[in-house]
Amino acid sequence: MSDEDEAAPAVKRSRVFYGSLEEKERERLSLAMVSTVGTGSDAVRAGIKAGNINISSGETLEMEERVSERQQEVLAEFERRRRARQITVSTDDAEVKAGLRALGEPITLFGEGPADRRERLRSVLSVVGPDALKKSRKDEERVKRSRDEVSSHASYSCQQTWYHEGPTSLKEARLWLARYSLPQAMRRLEAARAQKDIPEATKTIRQQELHKTLRNLNNFCSQIGDDRPISFCHFSPDSKMLATASWSGLCRLWSVPDCNLIRTLRGHNTNVGAIVFRPQASISLDQSDVSLASCAADGTVKLWNLESDEPVADIEGHSDRVSRVSWHPSGRFLGTTCYDNSWRLWDLEVQEEILHQEGHSKGVHDISFHPDGSLAATGGLDAFGRVWDLRTGRCVVFLEGHLKEIYSLHFSPNGHHLATGSGDNTCKVWELRNRKCLYTVPAHQNLLSAVRFQPTDGHFLLTGAYDNTAKVWSHPGWMPLKTLAGHEGKVMGVDVSPDGKLIATCSFDRTFKLWLSE
Repeated sequence: MSDEDEAAPAVKRSRVFYGSLEEKERERLSLAMVSTVGTGSDAVRAGIKAGNINISSGETLEMEERVSERQQEVLAEFERRRRARQITVSTDDAEVKAGLRALGEPITLFGEGPADRRERLRSVLSVVGPDALKKSRKDEERVKRSRDEVSSHASYSCQQTWYHEGPTSLKEARLWLARYSLPQAMRRLEAARAQKDIPEATKTIRQQELHKTLRNLNNFCSQIGDDRPISFCHFSPDSKMLATASWSGLCRLWSVPDCNLIRTLRGHNTNVGAIVFRPQASISLDQSDVSLASCAADGTVKLWNLESDEPVADIEGHSDRVSRVSWHPSGRFLGTTCYDNSWRLWDLEVQEEILHQEGHSKGVHDISFHPDGSLAATGGLDAFGRVWDLRTGRCVVFLEGHLKEIYSLHFSPNGHHLATGSGDNTCKVWELRNRKCLYTVPAHQNLLSAVRFQPTDGHFLLTGAYDNTAKVWSHPGWMPLKTLAGHEGKVMGVDVSPDGKLIATCSFDRTFKLWLSE
């Protein structure tokens, strides 16, 4: 082994410093600055002199961190989305719509589905805050509570029964009506009990025979009644005369069944709405007694006898159109309906108006008296009907269900059914014993102008409408038995003769027709 192999390389040992190097570093930097002062100071002076280097007097300007508007919008959007993710929204679409409405937003947009609507509500709440919906609901509840308090107070004041003193004649008339109607009701109930004792087989046979007769109804007579539309027709109590009213202002009496003109009643100057025979006219009343009453669009009501073609009396007091008149079954009282939202009851014995009854919110179009004489039913343009107790003056039944105006009402002879015809093309039959609608007859394709029960026993119902037809319906059952088609215009009035054998219809085509079973 050589000496070179024995000589090993020297190992470099690292220096280890203890403590801070700050002092050593300062010394090194100060030595470096001293070494460069000599060469750089002249150049700095020359730059300052040339104005290329500015030396401040120690003033400093703090730089504010500015963020661009676009960055702010992006940050705000991220924050809004974060809040939106934390908001819980109901999955019930109705509640979502209610929430949007409470916040003043449209409840739906074009082409928007329930999911999109929920997201829109969530987005709105992320902007206005989730508490905004609670506040709006609290405000709504507060407003609703205050309204309820006001309405409850108003309803309490409205529910209070109030009275005003009526004339002595009204009190006497009410007592007279009570004494008249109670025996009538007793006789009606006795007849109903007797009818109940008849065997069902016998009732069925009679009903089948009646239906067969009604299905064989045909046009027996057609007569041109005037040169203007005929608005109303009514049989006399003895079924031997027919009275017609026209828009020309003339009323005519026709013999039945040959349809010959008996007399023309002249007195009205405008459209006549109705003409009706007084009960017992041409039976027990003299020819010179008041036997008919008519009304017109100018508010006039006239009374007629069977001897003269001029009115024997005028009833004054209406300020608006009088659409219908109707006699009380006793023949003592006359009811009139007026478009001033009221109806009136006239006592012909004392020759004065004893009752001016309000209760409808629009014009009253038709009135019908109960067979007993105890009740009166009125129907108005407000689509409601009311049944009034004439003995007390109270509204005992409120008929609510029609969608449009009520143009006709009629009581059944059984005393507990009432038919109403309306502009909604239906006829409703009401059960007065439980004050509910018994059946709705989808009768016609246009408004119903008239409804009539069979006057003898009420076993069929007759309806007339502006679809140029009249129809016969079974009662009970309400099955269509016959359609009386033949008029070329709207059917404006229908009637059934007191003996139940003839049916009369009058129309806008200026004719009236008699229908008889062959």
